[in-house]
Amino acid sequence: MIDDRVAIDAGTLAHAATDEMRSILRDVVLTHAHLDHIAGLPLFVDDLFASLEGPIRVHASPEVIEVLERDVFNWSVYPCFSELTNDHGNVLEYVSLTANESASVAHLEITPVNVNHKIPTTGFVISDGNRTIALTGDTAEVSDFWETVNVLGRLDALLIECAFPNEMAELAEVSHHLTPRLLNDQLAKFGHPNCPIYVVNIKPIYREPVIRQIEELNIKHLSVLEVGKTYEW
Repeated sequence: MIDDRVAIDAGTLAHAATDEMRSILRDVVLTHAHLDHIAGLPLFVDDLFASLEGPIRVHASPEVIEVLERDVFNWSVYPCFSELTNDHGNVLEYVSLTANESASVAHLEITPVNVNHKIPTTGFVISDGNRTIALTGDTAEVSDFWETVNVLGRLDALLIECAFPNEMAELAEVSHHLTPRLLNDQLAKFGHPNCPIYVVNIKPIYREPVIRQIEELNIKHLSVLEVGKTYEW
């Protein structure tokens, strides 16, 4: 959640958003269409349906939008909110994002960058004009992402995934995720040596061993993003 106004992915959005966030958050940016990244979106729209005075805008690649319309908002799994209105008008609107092209999302400028996951997935470079952060989303080894990030004149934070412990490297490989060992290899490509690095998207059941193995790497400026904590850059 950025400035309580923009959500990056929506796996837990419906129950994690505060009342204040619900009142102002109208932009959701999706990295990809796996369930743990979209599960809260239908419920979030549903909860606010009657009170919305303007649509919730879902910003995503055309491939992700196609999956949402075909497999989620299809009247079988959930209502097709893009076809529905309330007393104020539309309640859900899609905004297509193109890789490597910046787009305005609320008060932010967001640039999608393709990453290496099992299905079409993008990471993002996100700026409010003063601060810039980068987020990998779910990914395995990448090159384009680092090429994009490394040429930035300023980067205030990097959020990078690390889903599985080292002993599950085979599963990480077939599902296109990182382990602490693979994370270490990827960060060797990172060109901002003084930038804070935060690990995200750890599989909950493996959280303790992943954190322990990350700590053993002893990488400068690296920590695990804490759920529920507010970060300022």
